[in-house]
Amino acid sequence: MFDSLINLLLLLTSSVFAVGLFRILGLPAMLAYFMIGIVLGPHALGLLQDEESGRQVAEFGIVFLMFSIGLEFSLPKLYAMRKTLFGLGGGQVVLTLLASLLLGKLAGLSLTSAFIIGAALTMSSTAIVSKILMERVDLNSRHGRLSIGVLLFQDLAVIPILVLIQTLGSHSDNWLDVLGLTLLKSSILLFLLFKFGKNILNFWFELVAKQRSRELFVLNVLMITLLMSAATNFAGLSYALGAFVAGMLISETKFRYQVESDIAPFRDILLGLFFISVGMLLDVSVLFDHILLIVLLLALFLVFKVGLVAMLTRFYGFEMGVGIRTGIILGQAGEFSFVILALGLQTRLISGDALQLVLSVAVLSMLVAPFIIQYNGKIARKLVKSYTRNSSKVVDNIQEQSLELRDHVIICGYGRSGQYLGRFLREENIPFVALDMDASRVQEAAAAGENVIYGDAGRRAVLEAAGLKRAKAVIISYAETRGTMKVLHVIKEGHPNLPVIVRTHDDSDMDVLRDAGAAEVVPEILEGSLMLASHALVTLGVPLNRVVKRIRLFREERYKMFKGYFRGVSDTDNTTAALPQLHSVEMYKNFYAHGLRLDHIPFGDFAVEVKQLRRINMPEPVSPRPDIVLAEGDVLVLLGSNTALIAMEVYLISGRRP
Repeated sequence: MFDSLINLLLLLTSSVFAVGLFRILGLPAMLAYFMIGIVLGPHALGLLQDEESGRQVAEFGIVFLMFSIGLEFSLPKLYAMRKTLFGLGGGQVVLTLLASLLLGKLAGLSLTSAFIIGAALTMSSTAIVSKILMERVDLNSRHGRLSIGVLLFQDLAVIPILVLIQTLGSHSDNWLDVLGLTLLKSSILLFLLFKFGKNILNFWFELVAKQRSRELFVLNVLMITLLMSAATNFAGLSYALGAFVAGMLISETKFRYQVESDIAPFRDILLGLFFISVGMLLDVSVLFDHILLIVLLLALFLVFKVGLVAMLTRFYGFEMGVGIRTGIILGQAGEFSFVILALGLQTRLISGDALQLVLSVAVLSMLVAPFIIQYNGKIARKLVKSYTRNSSKVVDNIQEQSLELRDHVIICGYGRSGQYLGRFLREENIPFVALDMDASRVQEAAAAGENVIYGDAGRRAVLEAAGLKRAKAVIISYAETRGTMKVLHVIKEGHPNLPVIVRTHDDSDMDVLRDAGAAEVVPEILEGSLMLASHALVTLGVPLNRVVKRIRLFREERYKMFKGYFRGVSDTDNTTAALPQLHSVEMYKNFYAHGLRLDHIPFGDFAVEVKQLRRINMPEPVSPRPDIVLAEGDVLVLLGSNTALIAMEVYLISGRRP
């Protein structure tokens, strides 16, 4: 018991420090877990031993990873991306497997070992790629969309690969018969689950959600995931397949995002244990003894994978520069590489030096990936001169279409908000040009006569070509703050006096965007509240001129009366948790703050603001003047983060600081 406690404490302590360090360095957390497994494992310090019980717990991480991947899939989404998904993604997986089988045979490996190595190396890291693409605001670029499509197919391909490895691991002479039986059972089980599962899950989740208990909801998600996993395991298939199917079924319900949010902590912690167990497999002495060979294999692997993806991308009609950028983004190994290798070791299909070499190459490829991916554009332009010329053509095209515009508006982003805005400007005969990175949207809108051009508004050359010097204003209609900040930085660097109006989802980033140079920030949620209030007041008989005046006053106050909201039981998503909240605290005689003046209470130390004060028998709120003495029955309405509000209430009651 004591030894188990020491091991647990060692794991927790090392994880906190290692993950924190890797976060600071901008590296994925999974690499921190690898390092813990390598350093503390049996091949290095020997503080952690490879025990069967530990591996079984860690494998639940794979179950919940597959469940999360299943949540990302939906049949309409798969159909919409079918060309990229099954063409480019399928080609990359199949050709990598064939090349691995050929090279493995030449190297004297068995076909099963070569297959497992190829299956592992064909995968790319969803965590690394999606994080970098989001940070660089490249998700909607051509290379970004192609990369995500290939990653989706790789995730989908994991299922038959795992089934095949388990079949080969049975070491049966009639493995084709075993595979045929496995596929038959899979087909019957999947048919039953998809035929009846969605309706059953919808009904069951509605029933659970009505209880309004987060604890019950989380328990229900865990139960459904493990029940599905047990069902597929009972049918002779993998636990992972059941979890994947459970995720796919739940993705078709309206509870998908809530489920994803609730399952994330379990998934991440258990995945951390899994990656630690994989790190324990890596023999550091083999790595150092064969370092030159491993570096050579790493270079060959990166060149092969980048080249293969680039050629396939070119085959499907994209220019070579886009192909090279996509290849560089997908050039590393991925999370499922280690799932495949771990299953191969468990079924005794791969071991020894072959396993150690592949593990080393996979880990190193993921370590260097963040540093290489950030230069994908520069590398592509260096290798393919025509890509630079094509980028110049985009800028020339924008310049040509906006050459005659004067005192116009530049709209950055032509989604729903941008299109509605364009219609208003057209009605008022105000000239505008819109920039958008979605090629299909630009093509359709331009064909309909809209003045929209393909281009990245985050590039200075593109904005200058759109007539930034001659523009009267810029309007940024992006949904995400990161992309907006990128455009603001470019504009304010060269044109600090040009007014920029910014759309944002809520009021959480208003101050940040204003500090970055936005003249006006329009939060959608608050504007919707204002429109709702104005319609309600008119319906209730308030004269229209009073309603207009009151709404105008609210806007002039820059939404101060609306900043914050009262949080309820149903507000469980991560996005609302980060917003300022309102909280009411009623004063009692035994409270520490009873009888104190407001200016004697350190609200600022807690990052809390007093919005209003309500008193008994007074119908209107009292302005929170500094000289007011708190009396029994007073209700303070406070604004701040959830943590700050809890600390403030503790202080008001007891006088204790956290």
